[in-house]
Amino acid sequence: MTTNLPAEIKAYLDQYKYKIELHAHTSPASGCSELVPAEFIERLKATGCDTVCVTNHFFEGGTYMGADDPVGKYLEDFYKTKEFGEAAGMTVILGAEYRFHENCNDYLVYGIDEAFLRETVTQFGLTFREFYEKYNSPDRLILQAHPFRNGIEPIDGAHMDAIEAFNLHPGHNSRVTIASRYAQQENIPIVTIGTDLHHRGHEGTSSLRAKVKPQNGAELVALLRSKDYVFELGGRPLLPYYIYD
Repeated sequence: MTTNLPAEIKAYLDQYKYKIELHAHTSPASGCSELVPAEFIERLKATGCDTVCVTNHFFEGGTYMGADDPVGKYLEDFYKTKEFGEAAGMTVILGAEYRFHENCNDYLVYGIDEAFLRETVTQFGLTFREFYEKYNSPDRLILQAHPFRNGIEPIDGAHMDAIEAFNLHPGHNSRVTIASRYAQQENIPIVTIGTDLHHRGHEGTSSLRAKVKPQNGAELVALLRSKDYVFELGGRPLLPYYIYD
C-alpha cells in the first residue's frame, strides 16, 4: 500500500499484507474477457496479487452450454488458471457469477465446488430469491454484483449475504457510493470489492487486503464473514466498515 501515511496508520495497514482479487473473468469461459489463463495470472502476479477468485459467468447463455458436458467445459479455464497460478505462487479459488432467467442481474457465489456447479447448472429458471432460499449456507456466500449498474435491479437485503458495493470495472458506472449507502440502509452485513477484471490494463484496479491468505473457498467465505479486511483502490487504502461509538 501507499507509504505516505503516518507511521501508526501504516503499521496498522501493513498487517493486511495479502492481496486478493474477488471478481475476475478468463477467456474463453467468459466470452466478454480477453484474458486467457496464462496471461491472466501473469498480469495479476505483476500487481502483487496473492489470491484470485475466478468468477466466470455461469448462465444459460454461456457458450459452454452447448457442450456434451457444460460444467466440464466451463471448468477448463479454472483448472488451467489454477495450474498457472500454482506455478506462480498464487492461490486460485473457484467462484461463479450467476444469472437467472428473470432479469439481467448478476450474483457472485463463493464457497462452491464442481459438485455445486453440476447441481445448479439446471437451476437458471429459478428466481434469485428461490435460488437463495434453496442454496444459502453458512459455508457459502451469495451476493449481488454491481447492484446499481445500468440495467440492474437491486435486491433487498433480506435475500443476500453480502453486496458488492465496490465494483471497479473501468468500463461501467457501478455507482459505488450509492451501493455502499444501500448496504447500510438495507442492513446488508458484508460489503465486498472487486475489479471485475476482463481486460488488459485493468488488473490491480482494486483488491481486498487481509491478514491471512485463504487457500480455498471455505477459507475465503470465513474471511469475508469475519469482516477483518480492508480495501485497496489503486494503491490507496479504504476501510469498508464504519466504527460507531
